[in-house]
Amino acid sequence: MIANYGYQDGSGEYYITIDTDRCLDCEGHWCVEACPQSLFLIEADDYDDEVATIVVSARKQLKEKCAGCKPAAGYETLPCTEACRPGALTHSW
Repeated sequence: MIANYGYQDGSGEYYITIDTDRCLDCEGHWCVEACPQSLFLIEADDYDDEVATIVVSARKQLKEKCAGCKPAAGYETLPCTEACRPGALTHSW
């Protein structure tokens, strides 16, 4: 399943997309540790599988919360994306 967390406003779209099928096979859930803003948490989905989600209070603040990890801030790739299996996490901005 593809899960989108975030929002759209006049300045653009700010979503983190999690492919929960790829998340299922991850035993370490390294995105949680890799995120400097602590945006990720592991929760049970509708099928009682443990998958990554975005903290509810941060979903409308991704533009600000993730700004420090963007390539313009010195990162070549985002820490959460790098920690996960290829294609498990994507960002819309």
